[in-house]
Amino acid sequence: MTQFGITQFGGFVLVLLALAVILLSMGVRRIPQGYEDTVLRFGKYTKTLKPGLNFIIPIVESIGSHMNMMEQVLDIPTQEIISKDNARITVDGVVFYQILDAAQASYEVRDLERAMLNLSITNIRTVMGSLDLDELLSQRDRINTQLLTVVDEATNPWGLKVTRIEIKDISPPAELEEAMARQMKAERVKRATILEAEGQRQSEILRAEGEKQATVLEAEGRKEAAFRDAEARERLAEAEAKATEMVSKAIAEGDIQAVNYFVAQRYVEALGQIGSAPNEKVLFLPIEASSVISAVGGIGEIAKAAFSK
Repeated sequence: MTQFGITQFGGFVLVLLALAVILLSMGVRRIPQGYEDTVLRFGKYTKTLKPGLNFIIPIVESIGSHMNMMEQVLDIPTQEIISKDNARITVDGVVFYQILDAAQASYEVRDLERAMLNLSITNIRTVMGSLDLDELLSQRDRINTQLLTVVDEATNPWGLKVTRIEIKDISPPAELEEAMARQMKAERVKRATILEAEGQRQSEILRAEGEKQATVLEAEGRKEAAFRDAEARERLAEAEAKATEMVSKAIAEGDIQAVNYFVAQRYVEALGQIGSAPNEKVLFLPIEASSVISAVGGIGEIAKAAFSK
């Protein structure tokens, strides 16, 4: 073989080696974590490459789509919604979703993000348009849950999983906000009035209870005093009965001092009634002091006689 032939052969080998290196580099695919690639063989989907080092057949196979498999966020721009009670409000939101099947997300729908956006806007208008304004403002969790269920079911053929849908802001018109502010103020005034009336009612109840307790205690005191008075009168009556019995016995035995006692007692009682009368006047009465003293002496004699026995 001539020198020229050897040179041509060497050049051919170098070309083959270079071509082999180029083809090998074309067949090696390094896929980062969180992504997947779809593989097409002559334009038809055949397999999905996972994260790491992968190989494909150069020229025969090619990469179709490079899909992000991590959870993604899709902002929903501000939309005008008409509620069930014909109130115009503006809302915006955010959708969290994740691709579970790279092939379905690539070949079941065209322009996945745009399809997700339009589907979310449509369902937001449908769900929120079926509710009253008060329900829209007070039941945001219910709206989010209903939207999540509807959108997730609709995107299931696309190989997606919608994890969350959140309504960020609900803005009614300015005049409606003013009306709501007045209504809220009226409600607060109403609650304050009710609380004040309830406080007055409780105060009246407590005051009535206090007066009731005071009346009960006063009645108990009068009852106790009456009982004490009755007991005192009973003892006084017993004492008078005993004294009367003793005097009667003395009279029966012919004791003149007992008669003097009765006369003196009635005499003193009469004087006491005259002195305590409200139309009290100055009276000049002939009083024989010696008779009263002798009557008192008679009482002493009766007592001596009783104790000597």
